[in-house]
Amino acid sequence: MRTAHATESVASGCSSFSALGRCALFVLALLLGLTVVGARAASPVVVLTVHSAIGPASADYIIRGMARAHKQGAPLVVLELDTPGGLDSSTRQIIQAILASPVPVATYVTPQGSRAASAGTYILYASHIAAMAPATTLGAATPVSIGMPGAPQPPKSAPTPGDKPAPASPADTMTVKQIHDAAAFIRGLAEQRGRNAQWAERAVREAVSLTAAEALNEKVIDVVATDITDLLNQIHGRSVRMASGELRLATRGLATEAHPPDWRHRLLNVIANPSFALILLMIGVYGLMFEFSSPSFGIPGTVGAICLLLALFALQLLPVNYAALALILLGFALLAAELMSPSFGVLGVGGVVAFIAGGLLLFDRDVPGMGVPLPLLFGISIVAAAAVLLGGGMALRARRLPIVSGGEDMVGTRGRVLQIQDGEAWAEVRGERWRVRSEAPMWPGQTVRVVGLTGLLLQVQPDTSPQFPEPVEEGGQHHV
Repeated sequence: MRTAHATESVASGCSSFSALGRCALFVLALLLGLTVVGARAASPVVVLTVHSAIGPASADYIIRGMARAHKQGAPLVVLELDTPGGLDSSTRQIIQAILASPVPVATYVTPQGSRAASAGTYILYASHIAAMAPATTLGAATPVSIGMPGAPQPPKSAPTPGDKPAPASPADTMTVKQIHDAAAFIRGLAEQRGRNAQWAERAVREAVSLTAAEALNEKVIDVVATDITDLLNQIHGRSVRMASGELRLATRGLATEAHPPDWRHRLLNVIANPSFALILLMIGVYGLMFEFSSPSFGIPGTVGAICLLLALFALQLLPVNYAALALILLGFALLAAELMSPSFGVLGVGGVVAFIAGGLLLFDRDVPGMGVPLPLLFGISIVAAAAVLLGGGMALRARRLPIVSGGEDMVGTRGRVLQIQDGEAWAEVRGERWRVRSEAPMWPGQTVRVVGLTGLLLQVQPDTSPQFPEPVEEGGQHHV
């Protein structure tokens, strides 16, 4: 009986110990879970800033910033946006990254007076949270083709009942296709986020715009916030649709961490600027031309090669019209030809005209941030024309100047006969002793003028100019 009772006591003790162990493990797991949740909640909101046209540099910056936020466990990414628009390819890259992002993205048009035009409207519609600061605008999302613009069409009169519809030109057909594609794209984004799809299509087809208050009333955006703190407080508790399912935001009181563009993205943004790319191209071409025409210490060639490679990299990032690029290179070639062989300005004028035409057509000026400013373009052309005129004028003046070195410079120079011995005559010309020959008789002391040069023999003739009279013989002596 005692043995059975002892065995039962041991079993009961083991059962109590097992229950305590399970409780301890449960408490430990709960504490670890609370620690992980607290650590995630303590992660700050990542703030990205884009205050320029949407291009390859801004797309790379936004995509990398969202990837970094995911690695840090950030609960939200706030994209501060102020853009006039940009490239369609870069915009679509950003939108694809937002749609696939595991971290919710809130696009916030700020500061006051900013805009989310064209490409910015698409990004705003694609974001999980669309917000604007007071006194900001969005819209004007009509796509613009990149390349050589078509010729303007004359206004068409109203069709009569018996008229057949005129066939659309290829340029008109391409524009219609682009508008239909953009309208379907932004309508799909609106349906994905539950926003006003009808107004989104109007923004594409009619290029309409809205203020922040109007956009909130039209259900185009979700929030009008004065700053990021206000934005985080207003979106707290909202549910957003992620790729993995619904997610409820808990953003009230969260800290923010700004990730501005680093030096790499700032440099890429500068290089990818159309105006800077054109300047780099000009410096590169002229540096190489100067190095090849007059080799020196290699500085012009080195600088020119670096600038030319940077320009080619920038043009590879930007959508260029290659016919316009060929016109620019032709302009450089004509200007170089004018400097090498002056043609009284014909090649120079042609080069300036080709350069201006290529600069105007290189990028489409209707795309925000992609056109080359006309003052810059005409300024570069004027500098190039001035260089051609200056170089050509200096070359023409150099041709008209008398020769100051070589054998040709001796012709016309006066000298004095020194001696005549053994059939050879010697004269002093420019302080040097020369062997001379003349068809006319010569005598020592006679003034002669050089009329030719054969090797080291001067062809001379007596000089009878008034300031150099012939010597007169008196008493067996020769005198001047």
